[in-house]
Amino acid sequence: MVSFILSIIALILGYLIYGKIVEKAFGADENRKTPAVRLEDGVDFVPMSNWKIFLIQFLNIAGLGPIFGAIAGALWGPVSFIWIVLGCIFAGAVHDYFSGMLSVRHDGASIPEVVGIQLGNGFKQFMRVFSVILLILVGVVFVKGPASILNGLTGVNVTVLLLIIFAYYLIATIVPVDKLIGKIYPIFGICLLIMAVGIGFSLFFNGYEIPEVYNNFGNMHSNALQNPIFPFLFITIACGAISGFHATQSPLMARCITNEKQGRQIFYGSMIAEGIVALIWAAAAMSFFGGVNGLASTMAEGHNAAWVVNEVSNGMLGKVGGFLAILGVVACPITSGDTAFRSARLTIADSFKFKQKTLVNRFMIAIPMFVIGYILTLVDFGIIWRYFGWSNQTLATIVLWTAAMYLAREGKNFWMAAVPATFMTAVCTTFILVSKIGFGVSISIATPVGVVAAVLALIIFINATKKIK
Repeated sequence: MVSFILSIIALILGYLIYGKIVEKAFGADENRKTPAVRLEDGVDFVPMSNWKIFLIQFLNIAGLGPIFGAIAGALWGPVSFIWIVLGCIFAGAVHDYFSGMLSVRHDGASIPEVVGIQLGNGFKQFMRVFSVILLILVGVVFVKGPASILNGLTGVNVTVLLLIIFAYYLIATIVPVDKLIGKIYPIFGICLLIMAVGIGFSLFFNGYEIPEVYNNFGNMHSNALQNPIFPFLFITIACGAISGFHATQSPLMARCITNEKQGRQIFYGSMIAEGIVALIWAAAAMSFFGGVNGLASTMAEGHNAAWVVNEVSNGMLGKVGGFLAILGVVACPITSGDTAFRSARLTIADSFKFKQKTLVNRFMIAIPMFVIGYILTLVDFGIIWRYFGWSNQTLATIVLWTAAMYLAREGKNFWMAAVPATFMTAVCTTFILVSKIGFGVSISIATPVGVVAAVLALIIFINATKKIK
């Protein structure tokens, strides 16, 4: 319990202290007019209140990511606490803050356009394709999961459920952001927070034994040789530590904030909130089943993370927990999926300078996108998820390098972004080399190659900064 409590405290202090350092390095200016004020169009550029934007951003980036990822990451033991805390404060929240605030500074631009401004046209063209593919994959992932769960609960044909969810996605993608997302998302965001806080209090007051980091520091995975902490833990726990998907979502709210000083709470703060949610669920997964080994035995029986959420919620929160569990595993992924498709629409529109004020223009992008999304639902879910995990962290890495370059151009401390960018370069390179979706080489070869690739990336970056000076 001590490690868990200290981890929560560390995240809060990270927001209060390091969040201000990051904000100062960026140079947030409360007197500068934001895109929501200058470019208001009643569709995507819509001023909204601070608390509402925070809850929407939180739900956009969270969904079930910090729950499912944390449950899977708990199989490695309390070392996952360390990654969530350090990753969230020094990588994920930095990544989210700069992806949001750089979008604010560039008229609410989508992340490929922001990357292009800092890293050049080649990166921009790559990111345009890469981010749209990632967003559609996210949308597909978060339509197949809920459809399967609803099929088990209601018996309705999966194809019918897929079409119903896609129909909702289409509506959420094209209507003004304040008409549907602005009204419903804050409610679901509050529900997600209530569920996490309830689980947290149950852990504390009902005497659950949470493994301590200092007694269990190391790889506790039941198949440790095939699942080393580096790089697998850092790919498995993405949401809750650092996730490139967040960079695709931040521009949505960058088009709605009315003061740059809101950025620390909305972008950095929502990532810290997600880290706390991830910590709670990692701790719950480790303790509810009698320890890490108990969790591993449960998962080995064929149960998945959705089943764990249902068991933990019912066991700790009773009927209320059961309701929240169903709401979580069905509604939360849907609310991440629809904003994924909305972000894809905006990314494509930005790429082709295709104005989105008229409904016809929005349909022209959305319809082909959803046709592709439906076709992808016919592909094996496991394959899509594995590629999503790596591409998600690769996108995060590119955005961190983008933030580092911005800081270098401004003559600021670029190391706050360059250090996590270097680390994530090593993680992503090693993972694609060693994993089954990549080249399948041995970890003894993949790790040093990944480290060398990261060092080379840092050297190239430093040389580029010298040219800027």
